[in-house]
Amino acid sequence: MPLLELKQVSHAYGPHLVVDALSLSLEQGSIGCLLGPSGCGKTTVLRAIAGFEHVSRGEIRLNGVIVSSPALHLPPEQRKIGMVFQDYALFPHLSVAGNIAFGLRSATGDQRRVRVVELLATVGLGGSGGKYPHELSGGQQQRVALARALAPKPHLLLLDEPFSNLDVDLRERLSLEVRDIIKRAGISAILVTHDQHEAFAVADEIGILHEGSIQQWDTPYNLYHRPANRFVADFVGQGVFLPGKVLNAREVQVELGTLCGNIPTECFIGCDACERACRVSVLLRPDDIVHDDASATQAEVVSKAFRGAEFLYTLRLPSGMRVLSLVPSHHNHAVGEKIGIRLDVDHVVVFRNAEMEGAPAAA
Repeated sequence: MPLLELKQVSHAYGPHLVVDALSLSLEQGSIGCLLGPSGCGKTTVLRAIAGFEHVSRGEIRLNGVIVSSPALHLPPEQRKIGMVFQDYALFPHLSVAGNIAFGLRSATGDQRRVRVVELLATVGLGGSGGKYPHELSGGQQQRVALARALAPKPHLLLLDEPFSNLDVDLRERLSLEVRDIIKRAGISAILVTHDQHEAFAVADEIGILHEGSIQQWDTPYNLYHRPANRFVADFVGQGVFLPGKVLNAREVQVELGTLCGNIPTECFIGCDACERACRVSVLLRPDDIVHDDASATQAEVVSKAFRGAEFLYTLRLPSGMRVLSLVPSHHNHAVGEKIGIRLDVDHVVVFRNAEMEGAPAAA
């Protein structure tokens, strides 16, 4: 039985539908993530799980028990859910130890002290219990907020954009540390973010949200290599679409060559007489285009972005179409220079064109 289930949940602010028939489930011990652009409804979903928002349709279950539906709403304090906010929400007049112990009011003094010491060690702040929030860095304050949320041993932990106030380097490092802390605590969690790097670093499964609906709930690997639709393909990672022509059930031809993979069924039945002319869009990621000086296929460097170990090149093909390529940084080519490239595609993702909307095929 999943720890958390949302079944066809909808929520509206007046006439504006923010969450539309959304469903997901999270197993015990897993970390899930709601990932999407601003205004897609992800924070509203989190607030509904926490009990801060009522649902207009559908139901939310925790450990198999309904906690939200149009007819029933369990208050937040009765859901055994911990919450970590974007702004930490620490009490400035309380010490670090006092903040962590805040949710342990039903415990004895000795129980509170033992739990606080345990959590300070867990989040790497041993010996800092006597300090106050203003004496800590942003990363340390976030650790205190996490420890406070974990203190009552909740069934589920919710994190609302927890790293957005931190600089990039600290954000990446802390996201990995937070995942480790949550895993060692043995609880389930849902993270909300618009940053896919955070999502990929922390979550076991990610739901891509668009206009209040989950477009795909899957592992980070599958979201990148097997996107369910063009929105997911555009939102996750980087890539471009090249026009392609289906040759048969396993081959599609693009300007750079022929790729082998599963092709949408509608596009290869009677391919020679296909009314749609077998035209599709093929997703190519930067790691699908390999720099190769020996290749006869040449592309012009339009722009480049230095990333330390690699350059991200934007390349113009003879047709005028542009592709992206990740190239080791010792290949430092000038803008306007032509370089040899070849395809090296492990996962072929093919979408029917706009007039033939539907799911892709991936291999």
